[in-house]
Amino acid sequence: MPENLFIRLAQQGLRMPIGADLVLHEAADPEGCKYDAERLGAVVASAARRYQTPLAFPLMDLTLEKADLLSHVGVPQAEVDLFHFATPPSLAMVSDVLASAGRAFLPRIQANQGAVRYIAEQTDLLPVGMLIGPFSLMTKLVADPIAGVALAGGGVTALEDEAVCLVERCLALAEATVIRSALAQIHAGARAMILCEPAANTVYLSPRQMRAGADILERFVLAPNRRIRQILGEHGVDLIFHDCGELNTDMVRQFAEQLRPAVISLGSSRKLWEDAAVVPRGIVLFGNLPTKTFYSDSALPVEEVRRMTAELRQRMAACGHAHILGSECDVLHVPDAAETIRRKVDVMLTCDC
Repeated sequence: MPENLFIRLAQQGLRMPIGADLVLHEAADPEGCKYDAERLGAVVASAARRYQTPLAFPLMDLTLEKADLLSHVGVPQAEVDLFHFATPPSLAMVSDVLASAGRAFLPRIQANQGAVRYIAEQTDLLPVGMLIGPFSLMTKLVADPIAGVALAGGGVTALEDEAVCLVERCLALAEATVIRSALAQIHAGARAMILCEPAANTVYLSPRQMRAGADILERFVLAPNRRIRQILGEHGVDLIFHDCGELNTDMVRQFAEQLRPAVISLGSSRKLWEDAAVVPRGIVLFGNLPTKTFYSDSALPVEEVRRMTAELRQRMAACGHAHILGSECDVLHVPDAAETIRRKVDVMLTCDC
């Protein structure tokens, strides 16, 4: 794709949510759609048309790669959601996962890949893939990842402490699993990829340790994501890096400089007009209205959505950084608040602020 596509869309004033889940739940059988590539692809296409964007953003389901990995290592499907490794995976398991990248995927993740193919082959939209980041996947495999990362930040090695070995081995499993998912979506036709690292934040990565010189951000987040970024680049696929976690400015700067995404998507805790000072001008900033609270009128009234939309547009125009106004994360369907959420999304997209 042209290198300036996202900048051009920003210059045209594109506004959009990551909103496929809202459209999915208008279908007669939302759960069934998740297992049917054609119907899921049609939902993703419908969401793009609804929000008047050429970017076919898929469902942001960050459970798929964990299920894919654990099914291969023998964890029963009913236990996947709550499963954590109690001891470090063996080197033999890591080697086996690396060597078995060609194995079949589970039906649910196959449907996601099929939806990407549907967009690529049956629409004129830009097919976008979706990945959980390696670090965030690792945190789903370990009951207490903070302890192992903190010990590593203090200089403790995997040979000295099992907790460090646990997070390092699980990170290796996670990276291999994410790469396998990325390549399958690229093969299906993805031309951009959303890589979601919400756990790469100041809860899991100690700012105090990083200020003191610990390399935990580099070792656990930047290095594996750079390798994925390289794979995407080799296939001509643009990186959309998403992190809605609590961040400090130096983390934002390093994500932008080290990973060189086409787009960086940040949560509503960040002031994008301030982050623009540390993000290279060729990288589009995406977001970041507080859509996680759109379900509640008491937490976020409609008029506040209008005010925040106006402020974000005005401040980003003033700083001159390319910006696509959008949601801070995926906008999820909430059964008792569906109309409230849609009304606020409409305000975000259409208000003449």
